[in-house]
Amino acid sequence: MSDPERLLEVRDLRVCFQTEGGVVKAVGGVSFDVDRGEVVAIVGESGSGKSVTAMTLMGLTRSANASFQGSARFEGTELIAAREDQLRRIRGARIAMIFQDPMSSLNPVQRVGEQIVEQIRVHDHAISKRAAGERAITLMARVGIPQARERARSYPHEFSGGMRQRAMIAMALSCSPSLLIADEPTTALDVTIQAQIISELKQLCEETGAAVILVSHDLGVVADIADRVLVMYGGRIVEQATLDELFYDPQHPYTWGLLGSIARLDRDRTQRLPAIAGMPPSLVNPPEGCHFRPRCPHAFERCTQVPGLDSRLAQGSGHLDRCWLSPEQKRKLRSVEGVIGLASDETVIA
Repeated sequence: MSDPERLLEVRDLRVCFQTEGGVVKAVGGVSFDVDRGEVVAIVGESGSGKSVTAMTLMGLTRSANASFQGSARFEGTELIAAREDQLRRIRGARIAMIFQDPMSSLNPVQRVGEQIVEQIRVHDHAISKRAAGERAITLMARVGIPQARERARSYPHEFSGGMRQRAMIAMALSCSPSLLIADEPTTALDVTIQAQIISELKQLCEETGAAVILVSHDLGVVADIADRVLVMYGGRIVEQATLDELFYDPQHPYTWGLLGSIARLDRDRTQRLPAIAGMPPSLVNPPEGCHFRPRCPHAFERCTQVPGLDSRLAQGSGHLDRCWLSPEQKRKLRSVEGVIGLASDETVIA
């Protein structure tokens, strides 16, 4: 029997794209759950598969050169095998997405307010155009757009990048979705508006019981809103844990590198910010075994085998990782000058 609180179940999701250079294995066997009212963050470098995972749930990666395996069930509906007409009824109403680039997501020749009204009326046939317009203005004001009634008549090119992003967020919230996928929703915003948007997302969860999948590079934003965190690298989840577990007891060397590269007020500002050595792997010809192996200063012989995403801590722990090192070794190796980080003065294997 399925859990009534379970909103989304993703099992062994694999996404590949046929290109001139070969088959890109963009997502390689990703599994996770999202409960109602929960905020799940997906973090990692560009090219790790975060956005492809999120967009596949919306059916936005379907093309002639794409292939899919696995399952993604949303409120009992299988998304991967769903027909286009089924997905059109789900997109916008039950699952909404805030895209990273609002300029390419908004119609440049249609007023911003009209686009939000159109979104509302497509999924709510009973609402009048006037009532939808008032809802659009209210939403624009809630996400921090000043003089919302006047700005609703503006075109996208008349908005700043930050205001366009806020308009996209208002559109995503317009039908009170059960699941909101936010792909870098605060990238173009200043810190004050970032705080407003994060507060709005939190309020959405509390008021409606909606869940949020937050795709982000910003671990500061993640720390402020997420309940659980999935760390992706090379198309795989390499660590999965609650927010506190991830920040205070990280188990994968890649996570150590991400945490160690965050700017800190208590660090010597004359020193360079630590960085993870090397470059992300090619997903056409990924490294053998652990995908992080070529960049990891702690790699050893067993790392040529793919580690499972397992709990290596106390029995029954939901903290999962893909690393062959023992928990005792990890706690010793992740300490760099007294803080969590990835050793950068070690030789990185070829």
